[in-house]
Amino acid sequence: KEKFIWTAKVGDKGQIVIPKEAREVFGIKSGDSLILFGDIKKGIAISKYDNYLAFMEEIFENGDKQDNQ
Repeated sequence: KEKFIWTAKVGDKGQIVIPKEAREVFGIKSGDSLILFGDIKKGIAISKYDNYLAFMEEIFENGDKQDNQ
């Protein structure tokens, strides 16, 4: 199973609670930083900040490799 769907409610302060199963699946722990990507038409995507940094580093490394060819 690679696709999931969960619901969350927004509290009075605009906070959401990420469901426990979602936190377990994606390894999100207390104190982790998350990054939110927004698109007016498509909505919001959430990623662990560390995963995003690793992804960006890989993009830059591969870009450097192609620049050197």
